[in-house]
Parts: sequence; C-alpha cells; structure tokens
Amino acid sequence: MNDPATPRDIVLIVDDSPQALGFLTDALEQSGFSVLIATSGHAALKVVERITPDIVLMDAVMPEMDGFETCTRIKTTASVTQVPVIFMTGLSETEHIIHALEAGGVDYLTKPINIDELQARIRVHLANARAAQSARIALDAAGRHLLAIGKDGYLRWSTPQANNLIELTMGTTKAGYSAISTSVAEWMSERDTHKDGAAIIIPGDQGGLQLGYLGALTADEYLFRLTLANQASPNDLLRQNFGLTTREAEVLIWIAKGKSNRDIGEILGLSARTVNKHLEQVYIKMGVENRATAAVKAAGLLHGI
Repeated sequence: MNDPATPRDIVLIVDDSPQALGFLTDALEQSGFSVLIATSGHAALKVVERITPDIVLMDAVMPEMDGFETCTRIKTTASVTQVPVIFMTGLSETEHIIHALEAGGVDYLTKPINIDELQARIRVHLANARAAQSARIALDAAGRHLLAIGKDGYLRWSTPQANNLIELTMGTTKAGYSAISTSVAEWMSERDTHKDGAAIIIPGDQGGLQLGYLGALTADEYLFRLTLANQASPNDLLRQNFGLTTREAEVLIWIAKGKSNRDIGEILGLSARTVNKHLEQVYIKMGVENRATAAVKAAGLLHGI
C-alpha cells in the first residue's frame, strides 16, 4: 500500500464497457493507483484537457471514436504528448498492433486482461516515461527549445521551454503544434531535397517560428531546435530593455499574458513567494509600482506598440 502522503500515479482508463471499467478500477486502486475513467473517446479528450494522467489504458474498439483515433487526438495535447498509452483489445491481428503503435501507443494487451501482467507493464512504462521526462527537464534547464517530431508530422515530445515559446508566439500551443505538424509533414515528404541543418519557417502573428533540423533520433523520430524567426526572443528583448535577469524576464512575460503568481509558479516550477520576490526586482528595474503597469510596458515592447 502507498503512504497516504505520497502522490499516487494517475491512470486514465478509456473503455465503453462498465464491466471492464469496474474490474480494472478495483484492481488498480487496490494496487495504489488513482484511477480516472472515460466511457468514450470524446470523454477522454475532455478529461485530459483538465487533468494530465501519468498513463492511459485505451480500449481500441469503441463506438463513434475508436481508441486509435482517440490516442492520435490525445497526443496533439501538449501536456499529454509524452504520456504512455497502453492499448487493450480483443483484436490481436498484426495490423491492429501496428495501427495501435502508429497511433502513438507504447504497448498492446489482448483481452481478457491479466492484471499482474498489466501492472508489470504499467510500472515499466511509467519508469521509462519518468526517465525521458528527466532528460527533457535537464535540456529545459539548460535553456534548450527542443522538440521531436515523427515522420507523420506529429509531436513525439518537447521541452517545456519549447512549449512556452510556441504559446507566446502562436497564441496557443494547440495552434502552434497544428501549424508545425503541417509544415514538418510537408518538409518530410521532400526531405531528399533538404540538408541537415535546414530551417523550416512557421508563420505567426509575432513573426513566426523557425525549426532547425538537428538529425534523426530513431528511424521515424527527428529532432528540431526551435527559435523565433529572424528576431530576438521575448526573453532577450525584456532583458536587454529593462536590465532583467533571465528568470525575471520569464516572470514578466507571463505577467504580460495575464497569468497570476500561482499560475506562473506552476509554469516555471517556482513557489508563489519566489515569483513575488522576482516581481519586486522587476518593478524596481522597470521603474513601475504595480503589475498592471509592468504588464502594459512589457506587452508594448513585445508587440511593437
């Protein structure tokens, strides 16, 4: 049993069968997991908009939207892109297994589900996901705006700083990744005409983004460096104009976007108290008395007002 004070791993089960949901929920909760359920693909999409699970168990055969389409659509949500998805189904033909993996799944179990085997696979995939996340955090701490994209143009993973830059430049991460997916898919289809290091320009309201191709990670996963297209980054602009540190500039960027101290703390991995201390220095360096004035000055600079 888990210690009550220890956060539990969150498992999202997506299945239209009440019997399967009840069986899996009871077994996993007894093993110390927190369980969320969705009885359809559409319900699953609504869940991941509010809560990021640690792992997803996905029934392949469901009415209206099957598990394959649900997985593909879930993977377009930035916060869930790296979450492992294990498919569960009575379909066992090779073509179905391939379809599950192509949709973004990491594993495939045939029904009836053996709970011991399922739990073992969950533990393995959670450990792999944490190791990958640790690597991304290390890259992010080093200021790396990196993302990996498949041959199909869909995002495989990205560093948090890349997500922040996309949101700042494109309005939302969803809009940004949609534009990136389309452009990269086109670029991949003509890849023989490109050289490593070639840039892909993604138009946007704030000057757009530039993807620099760094090379292949696997046979169908490619690494890109993300930068603003032909202009200084928002962070650089604020640091240069107001004499801020990198962290102070990051805080100010999100103040300009209307985020609260609590929101900023969650985005940057800081406590609300630390965010407030950074803001005190920001006000002094900018010569302002409150966040509203700081936000207006920052927004004016970033948007060329």
